[in-house]
Amino acid sequence: MYKYKCLNPIAKIGLNNFTENFEATDNVDDADGILVRSAVMHDMEFSDNLLCIARAGAGVNNIPLEKCAEKGIVVFNTPGANANGVKEMVIAAMLLASRDIIGGVEWVKANAGDPEIAKVTEKAKKKFAGNEIMGKKLGIIGLGAIGVRVANAAKLLGMDVYGYDPYLSVNAAWNMSSDVHHVTNVDDIYSKCDIITIHVPLLESTKGMIGAEAIAKMKKGVILLNLARDILCDEAAVLSGINSGKIRKYVTDFPNTTTAGHDNCIVIPHLGASTEESEDNCAIKAVMEMMEYLENGNISNSVNYPDVNLGVCVRPRIVIFHKNVANMITKFTREFGNEGINITDMANKSKGEYAYTIMDFEDAIKDETVKKLQEIEGVFRVRVVRKDL
Repeated sequence: MYKYKCLNPIAKIGLNNFTENFEATDNVDDADGILVRSAVMHDMEFSDNLLCIARAGAGVNNIPLEKCAEKGIVVFNTPGANANGVKEMVIAAMLLASRDIIGGVEWVKANAGDPEIAKVTEKAKKKFAGNEIMGKKLGIIGLGAIGVRVANAAKLLGMDVYGYDPYLSVNAAWNMSSDVHHVTNVDDIYSKCDIITIHVPLLESTKGMIGAEAIAKMKKGVILLNLARDILCDEAAVLSGINSGKIRKYVTDFPNTTTAGHDNCIVIPHLGASTEESEDNCAIKAVMEMMEYLENGNISNSVNYPDVNLGVCVRPRIVIFHKNVANMITKFTREFGNEGINITDMANKSKGEYAYTIMDFEDAIKDETVKKLQEIEGVFRVRVVRKDL
């Protein structure tokens, strides 16, 4: 029986996928797996029982990834599960910024008591008219699950779409409209596009990537959208760009004291992936990833360990978390050879500094062998998925 703990409310449609082999626990120290959304985990002490953390969403900046990796704790996320919800918000953001719908609605509210409102509307509406998005150049920085959906939707709306992603996956390329201009230099996005939207992960290399230098290269009157992560944009530089007239509107999904209430900033209260459908999809995907790992040792959509799959566990199976250095496999197989244990199947993959090895056997796994593997320098954790036939 595996135990799981929810640090945040997780949609029941996802939790209902747990089989009778899983039960909820109120004690986080007893949990084999943790399901989380936004709860900050950096200061948490993880018990030796914890095997995995599944984030019901894409961002994992609330989880200490390196700490988890060195304890042999797999961290999952759910890329793509909320992509449609964010895509729709991006389209809405473009329309809100291009046509002053919010300003117009607020004017109607302010003049609701005027008996001549219908008449004066015809004169007042001119200042809220704005522009259409059809025919405008849209630049998309980051062509992952969300970026590709935005690109395809924008093409259907008649926009001229430019996409930049130096790490464009084969899957993304196949799913993206062939009419999207794939540029290899982000400066082409800055210099050509009327509207720019950013959809990249938050890394040290991407923090503040939309700063004064990037803004200086943009067209006068550009609309800038950030529904990915707040600190991808240097918002002090963004406000400077607004004040100079370089940036016409800035739409962000991340309220803070810098942008909230500022003229020409449309600040949305983090609604991009907050649809009922997105939360359901993320919950389902997170639960399925957790079950597959705990029951079979297979990994998919991990952010700190590689994806590895050896199928359904029907034989004795162990998994080994270790440093990505030379001769580790040789050391592992030597131990089994010394015990006369035959390896029937094996997979080994690495991700950065960390590697993951999964092995199936003809015979039962001995406790002494597991102990010897654990003592090998560079091994973080040895987990027995199934001990006997």
